[in-house]
Amino acid sequence: MGTQATRQDEVERKYDVGPDLALPVLTVVDEVASMGQQEVLDLQAVYYDTAGLDLHRHGISLRRRTGGVDDGWHLKLPREGDRRTEVHLPLGRAVRTVPAKLLEPVRAIVRDRPLLAVATLTTHRLQQTALDDEGHVLATVCDDRVEGQSTLDPDRRLYWREVELELGDGQPDGLLARLEAPLLEGGASRSQSTSKVRRVLGEPGDLDGDKDCDGDGVRGRRQARRPRRGRKAKAATVFLTQAEHHVRDLYRHDRGVREGERGSVHQLRIAARRLRSTLDTFGPLMVPGSTDLLRAELRWVGQALAAARDAEVLRQGMDRLVADQPAELVLGPVSSRIDRDLAKARAAGVEAAGEAMSSERYYRLLDLLDDAVRSPRWSGSAGRRAGEVLPRLLAKDARAVRRAARRAREVHGPDRDLALHTVRKKAKRLRYAAESAQVVLGPGTAKLAKHAKQVQSALGDHHDSVVARAALRQWGIEAHLDGENAFTFGLLHGLEQARGQAAEESFDVALSRLGKKPVRRELRQ
Repeated sequence: MGTQATRQDEVERKYDVGPDLALPVLTVVDEVASMGQQEVLDLQAVYYDTAGLDLHRHGISLRRRTGGVDDGWHLKLPREGDRRTEVHLPLGRAVRTVPAKLLEPVRAIVRDRPLLAVATLTTHRLQQTALDDEGHVLATVCDDRVEGQSTLDPDRRLYWREVELELGDGQPDGLLARLEAPLLEGGASRSQSTSKVRRVLGEPGDLDGDKDCDGDGVRGRRQARRPRRGRKAKAATVFLTQAEHHVRDLYRHDRGVREGERGSVHQLRIAARRLRSTLDTFGPLMVPGSTDLLRAELRWVGQALAAARDAEVLRQGMDRLVADQPAELVLGPVSSRIDRDLAKARAAGVEAAGEAMSSERYYRLLDLLDDAVRSPRWSGSAGRRAGEVLPRLLAKDARAVRRAARRAREVHGPDRDLALHTVRKKAKRLRYAAESAQVVLGPGTAKLAKHAKQVQSALGDHHDSVVARAALRQWGIEAHLDGENAFTFGLLHGLEQARGQAAEESFDVALSRLGKKPVRRELRQ
């Protein structure tokens, strides 16, 4: 089976202190009854990353450390505020080869790139625990004197002293502020670096130069993260802000899929879909053709994840539908047939998704995403004000929804189902674009997004009904051939057909709301 990784959440802060500062005793804090015996530790850590410091850019550290009670490989993943998640593996025999199990959560970041030692840290640590009156650990205080050396830059060697304050398991976050008060009053200051290796390698923002966009005054990554509100914001800034947000979501849900988190496949598909919609809508801001390959590959990954998600959605719908029927109308092993078939379909879908996400093609897709955000190839429209550009782009997407709806009305049967699914995809793109523009265009855009979502939701119900009817028909045939009673599958098929018709009626109402006024007029302030 191999060694299993352990995982724990930690809450800690770091403080800069002078070399000769005497640290206050934390027993001045009401909750602290006593301090544990001081331990002396000498720690040696080697940090690993890609040559481009990709883990470092994402606030993640990966190290092999010896000399402490938790010798081993440590992967630290950032969370909100002072929280971190640490994944730990024992040392094992390998000294320079990072265990594959530790890389799996960050595979979307490191991809198939080799890892190398990027920094070494030697820490002389004085460690004590703060205890309550029952002997429970409230926090651990570490007084560290550190020597850090970058292996990428032999001339970069640093020496410093810092204090770490880490809450004990189960302690409330608010305790941290009370425990740090005597430290701050005694001359310590909160560290600007959230980790030791960050201090050695430098802040990630220092690794990227701002990129001017062909002289149009639009800057790249760091300046785009906090978009200027209002119509005077640059159109390119709106795109970059949204794209970066969706890329972060994709990385997060990629990790969730690899770790088996419930719902992560669905969320990863949404992130990929939102990215593709953002590129579709904001395409005129970039050089024609510059994002064609990226959009095609995002479509591919969505398709690669589809089977697993489709089985999940169908399973949820069938569970509800069968449970709603009177017992006397459920004839034969209906649920067991559905469960068996969809469990097999989901397992095959998960396997296919895993193969896709471990492929060179997927890693190159992620490379394309990085390039699109770090070095976008702007057109002349990128530097114009969002208030001028975005209404035109949204109006174009709204017209596409209406055109697709007109075509859907002209066809019947299976072709109509496909045509309505196309309308749904167009409405989804409009919704995502309108949501992206809300920060600069105001409440009119929120209304547009709401109406587009109503169209999308109605047609989503219709599409689910179409898929369910096809599955129910197949299950009915198989049940009959196996000598079972197929009555219930026919009953459920009829109910799904009625749901599809009701969804079409809801779609007509939602579409009428979307089409009352020209979009550009509705967005005027």
